[in-house]
Amino acid sequence: MSNRSIKTERAIHKALTEAGLSRRDFLRYSGVGAIGASAVMGTGALLHSGEAQAVTTNARVVIVGAGAAGISCANRLNRQLRGADITVIDRREDHQYQPGLTLVATGVWERDKVVDRNANFLPSGVNWVKAMVKEYDPDNNRVITDDGQTIEYDYLMVATGLQVNYDAYEGYSRELIGDHGIGCVYDNADHAARTWRQIDRFTQSGGKGLFIRPPGAIKCAGAPLKVTMLTEDRLRRRGTRANTEMHYFAPGTGMFSQPDIDEFLKGHFPERDINLHWHHVVKGIDPAAQEVVFDTPDGERTEDYDFIHLVPPMSAPDSLRNSALAAGEDSNFTGWLEVDRYTMQHQRYENVFGAGDINGVPIGKTAASVKAQVPVAVNNMVSHMQGREMTESYDGYTSCPLITGIGKAILVEFDYNLDMVPSFPFISPYDEHWVPWVMKDRLLHGAYNAMMRGRV
Repeated sequence: MSNRSIKTERAIHKALTEAGLSRRDFLRYSGVGAIGASAVMGTGALLHSGEAQAVTTNARVVIVGAGAAGISCANRLNRQLRGADITVIDRREDHQYQPGLTLVATGVWERDKVVDRNANFLPSGVNWVKAMVKEYDPDNNRVITDDGQTIEYDYLMVATGLQVNYDAYEGYSRELIGDHGIGCVYDNADHAARTWRQIDRFTQSGGKGLFIRPPGAIKCAGAPLKVTMLTEDRLRRRGTRANTEMHYFAPGTGMFSQPDIDEFLKGHFPERDINLHWHHVVKGIDPAAQEVVFDTPDGERTEDYDFIHLVPPMSAPDSLRNSALAAGEDSNFTGWLEVDRYTMQHQRYENVFGAGDINGVPIGKTAASVKAQVPVAVNNMVSHMQGREMTESYDGYTSCPLITGIGKAILVEFDYNLDMVPSFPFISPYDEHWVPWVMKDRLLHGAYNAMMRGRV
């Protein structure tokens, strides 16, 4: 065991003792002994009766997407169905552990720690079509891929994840990440590593840093906040904070959807001399001049920068957004998969289900939400195949270890009602603490891998 590991173990033991808890209590609460901190990824907030018994069927099941949600669904369905023809459609062969990208982007982890292969997680009993869905045709129970294949199904699980729209800003493209002072933690390890190179340079000398939150639903809404706070922490540790201006720009007047955490952040950022700017939406960027243009209620505003964490808007992939499966203009979730927020079943096509970021629900584009949604979607699909009542229900659980600095975080867990639903009774969901940091840094990756294999 390394010196760092020994120190961490001793710190855990000391803090648990002070809290009146034994190590066994911590293992029991966190699930470390069995699945590695699964509580932070959905335990306790999921209302379901457990995995359904294996069902014999010759149903053709198509899963679109081989990210966390799609692979988790594939493993569960492969285990729960006997005789089914299960097909996963996704060209991507690399698997990105996206919850770790903020740690790569801020120099805590190395790039390779978050990159794996989908082949290491997909079960041998499924077909893997290495293409992308170009068109959905739910009226005829089929999808059409970008290489011309038509694949028919009896049941469809949509688990595509979302699309990061770099072209939404004039002058911006993914190729710019890592140059001209530009960083963006989304949506792969290369972007995160290139972002760290820019943050590393910036924090060594200081300057003017801009941190952007785009409008609309985004993957891991806490990521722009975490990058801001971790960068500020790096500046302090390197003694360059006094040389630096920091500015956070929001499209509205909120920072976080859970109201207690929103209130905390609105006080915490100014305490750290991070300036808050409301109703600012990026219009475009001039990389050569290192300037960004905002649309504001008072007209256009141009800001120069030495570093900018420029997060673009996100949406459902175009193929889904322009299909009959997307929610319409009269919905609060226009363009996203139109599912029932509790059952994960499509509201108009009963043989279609969704899991993960693609779902048009009020909460939860996080890995924790994936863990909570996947058993609901899978078990309800299996029940529907049998003509039985769908009894599984997702209550909106999501989780965010909101990192406020290296070595400390707030463990935020809440549901559709925006009520806190803490999994750990000895950790306040309102205070910075070292335990959520240890979970994020050392435990959650193992829990994520177990989730991918459909084991938690």
